[in-house]
Amino acid sequence: MNDNYQPQPSDRFSFGLWTVGNPGRDPFGDAVRPKLDPISLVKLLAEVGAWGVCLHDNDLVPIDAPARDRDRIVKDFRQACRDLGLVVPMATTNLFTDPIFKDGAFTSNDGRVRAYALQKTMRAIDIGAELGAKIYVFWGGREGTEVDASKDPRTAIERFRECIDYLCSYCIDQGYSLKFALEAKPNEPRGDIFLPTTGHCLAFISTLQHHEMVGVNPEVAHEHMAGLNMHHTVAQAIAMGKLFHVDLNDQIPGRYDQDFRFGSANPKTAFYLVRLLEESGYEGPRHFDSHAYRTEDMDGVRDFARGSMRTYLILKEKARQMREDSEIQDLLSRINKHGGDNAPLMKRYSKDSARKIGELQIDRAGLGAAGLEYERLDQCVNELLFGVRDRERGASAKPPARSRNGRK
Repeated sequence: MNDNYQPQPSDRFSFGLWTVGNPGRDPFGDAVRPKLDPISLVKLLAEVGAWGVCLHDNDLVPIDAPARDRDRIVKDFRQACRDLGLVVPMATTNLFTDPIFKDGAFTSNDGRVRAYALQKTMRAIDIGAELGAKIYVFWGGREGTEVDASKDPRTAIERFRECIDYLCSYCIDQGYSLKFALEAKPNEPRGDIFLPTTGHCLAFISTLQHHEMVGVNPEVAHEHMAGLNMHHTVAQAIAMGKLFHVDLNDQIPGRYDQDFRFGSANPKTAFYLVRLLEESGYEGPRHFDSHAYRTEDMDGVRDFARGSMRTYLILKEKARQMREDSEIQDLLSRINKHGGDNAPLMKRYSKDSARKIGELQIDRAGLGAAGLEYERLDQCVNELLFGVRDRERGASAKPPARSRNGRK
């Protein structure tokens, strides 16, 4: 493989223990790979060049572990990460596997279940803080219904709100510098999950007591399951200052949650997402929440992890090429008129600007008949992604060399 596409710490690539640790079990078949312990998985991630490792509480500490065992496990894991040069940028709580959560955690009808969910999450937040995590993700995998008569959704959302408010206050009281990120998903494992899209989450956040602490963690597969455009979702989150974390994988719309390797199903969509992340100033982790195909052994898992990061870096290089492509940039300059001479009038309302806009003589018929060159633009982008533009122009497709700190 081309060394110019090898990951560096500055790329901030992270994987969850549950991703490289996925044994390939599915609803129709048993595991095909061995279950590795957390420290072995950290070693694997260090071997492939990852920067960070993320975890659910029970990925690391068994749900019924005594306090003494919990402290030893966390201490040994923290030391292994230090020894191998990995950080823990994000942590989360498993509120979906144990049978107690069969009808939800924060939104359960049973107050005892909701209390246990809070207890479990506070203990998990403690683990995340001990490991140095700065982001804490909430995915409501069981927060939903199959029987709509069983829950008033207004009550369920209020319960969810109460729990997030409570946990924000807990972090403040403990002095933790954590931010929360809500992760949306429309369905699976529940028939319908509350807060099914990132847009729902953004609206919900505005109702929270400590809304400044809470953002979103959009996931490619989850947005695609809802038939939405991940590029647009992330752009809205960035515009609102709420993109705290992002999950990179891939998904064919309309299917079950596939968690494919990033860019493996929709490379063009992945390109626009990478371009947005790199050009928007987003400084958070690039987290791969996916897993290797069930056909693979552990060598295939390594190929999966390396391929995830390599694809991102290739698309990052393509974004640079797009910025430097004179034909594409010329097209964009003609297409994006940004209001032209009338832009100042539209920036802010005043009686004077309203009068002037009302007096404008606009060629409606001419504007409606004019071509916008989108076909040409789209083909240029396709050819750039296919590598044709480099060959036709005699340019080298080899990207600039990357130093050890990841800078060019």
